[in-house]
This record gives sequence, structure tokens and C-alpha cells, in this order.
Amino acid sequence: MYKVTKEISFCYGHRLMHHAGKCRHLHGHSARAAITIAADELDRQGMVCDFSDIDAAARQLIDEQFDHNMLLHRDDPALPWLRQNNERHLVLDEHPTAEALAKMIYRHMQAQGYRVVQVAIWETATAHASYSE
Repeated sequence: MYKVTKEISFCYGHRLMHHAGKCRHLHGHSARAAITIAADELDRQGMVCDFSDIDAAARQLIDEQFDHNMLLHRDDPALPWLRQNNERHLVLDEHPTAEALAKMIYRHMQAQGYRVVQVAIWETATAHASYSE
């Protein structure tokens, strides 16, 4: 099996309301998504697929929904203020963890027809979460 990985950087804000530590406060991350696609055979150009195609497909979700956006759980008490002040935000049914974002990107890429093997989200230079099926 052949695999390629495309990395995409983006910034987002969130909080984990029930977290015991600092992450319970509103804060942001300069994140990096690593999206791995697989193929049993290479295409006629000798590739799994073009990196720019992976980038374009992933950015449909990342740029429109995640980048420079405040990602919050549907029960977050900050939501009314964000709505009142026309601040950009995305309401999630799940808590906005790196794990949840990885799953969302994974499912988006699957829906775009890619054979996704794994999506990892790096919240910092030394910490990441991943999702695969």
C-alpha cells in the first residue's frame, strides 16, 4: 500500500468546559492537520494523488469552518455573547477537542472520495491527536 500525507496549518479558538486544567478557559491554537491518504496502486502519473487535490478538498472544511473561528460545544455559555456581537463561531455537538476535529476532517475527506487512512491534529509542536477507522 502507498500512502501520502498532506499537512495544513490553521488557527482556531476553543475551550473544554469540563476540563480540570487551563483548557477550560477560552484559548487558541496554531494547529496543523496531517491528512494521510492511501492507494493500492499508483495513478498514471505514479502518485497516490496530487498533494494539491488533498489540500483543496481539506480546505473546503478547514478554511470555511475551523480557521480563525471559535469552536464551542452547543452548551457553552459564551455562545449568546458571540451571537449578539456577530463574532465568528462554530457550534459543535461534541466537545471541540483535537480528537473531534480529526474525526470531522477524516469524515469530510471520505465524503470527498478519498481513501483516508488517518487524520492527526497537532495542537502544539509536541502534542497531537489522531483519528482512523
